[in-house]
Amino acid sequence: MPMLKYEQIADSLRRRITEGEFAPGDLLPSGRDLCEQWSVSRATVNKAFDVLRADGVIVAHQGLGFRVTDTPLARPAGGRMSGVTRAVSGRPFRRLGLPAREVPPARVADALAFQPGETALRRDRLVLLADGSPLSLVSAWFPAEVAAQCPKLSQMKPIAEGTTHYVARQTGRAPAQGADVTTVRLASAAEAEVLERQPPLAVAVVLHIARDADGVPLVCEVGVTPSDLWERVENYSMGTPS
Repeated sequence: MPMLKYEQIADSLRRRITEGEFAPGDLLPSGRDLCEQWSVSRATVNKAFDVLRADGVIVAHQGLGFRVTDTPLARPAGGRMSGVTRAVSGRPFRRLGLPAREVPPARVADALAFQPGETALRRDRLVLLADGSPLSLVSAWFPAEVAAQCPKLSQMKPIAEGTTHYVARQTGRAPAQGADVTTVRLASAAEAEVLERQPPLAVAVVLHIARDADGVPLVCEVGVTPSDLWERVENYSMGTPS
């Protein structure tokens, strides 16, 4: 399905931000300039800005327009339902270590339908609370073919537009199906150290798998969160008892 004009504008700005044309804190082109460049109305440009703001990519700068956010946001693993944006559920985060190709744990390998010994690109992040303390340790595992098409996944620095948009743009495969599996266990000593807690530490573990429209995995994430910081809230309608 062809992209609508405002989606094209938003996608173009995402690309320019990710490629480094606009650094954190930089002002984006004005609405007037974009209207002239794309031959569209101001309402169309504003809709593109709204999309980027909802994704946590840009922030409004009163009297000047929009600038690239200084602090990219990331989300804990799971909960990627349609309509839940990074601006709503995202938090500040830190990258941990260098991305590396590794054989994933058995649960991840099974979720990605890997053959024995097959490797994936691993990217770790530590999602933070408002006071800067750890909330959740997340390991994202990308299949080799996805990593090959998305070279920035192998870099240490955050991807300003977010990995979901970046992977979709680079591969042409957007996430269409998601599944979350939540379990509980004791954290390993290494996990407890990163989370700045003393063992024994009970943690909730969310395994999130995102697949494209053909059901082919794009990424598998494992999020480890101290039990006292993890909660799940669901709101839903209830039918009349029969």
